[in-house]
Amino acid sequence: MGLHNLQPAPGSTRNKKRIGRGQGSGTGKTSGKGNKGQKARSGYSAKRGFEGGQMPLYRRLPKIGFTSRVIKPYSINVDKNKAVTELAEITLESIKSVYKLQKTVTKVKLIGIGAKELASKIKDEAVTTSGK
Repeated sequence: MGLHNLQPAPGSTRNKKRIGRGQGSGTGKTSGKGNKGQKARSGYSAKRGFEGGQMPLYRRLPKIGFTSRVIKPYSINVDKNKAVTELAEITLESIKSVYKLQKTVTKVKLIGIGAKELASKIKDEAVTTSGK
């Protein structure tokens, strides 16, 4: 056996289908495209969402939803959680040490009646209070 006489295994390859070569071929006349219609024409390509001129589904349904790109702060009620009020300096890292937060949290807002008194302890821009 050499490179000059290699052949594919018998039955593993087929001849290309020759479309539009007479009635005897089985794919003559309409060339396997059926009768008439847009799909039978040359140059046809299905447009995304096109339903034959009928109003498409994505236009029949109402527009819903909105996703804000503004990152909302994670709220902590200081009246219910005393561990945050007992911190000497309030930063995002110090809050994470006493309060279980997800890694994705980048902003924290302290809410509640006692939040106004904590404003002087805050040393981080990522932490704010609801009190003024």
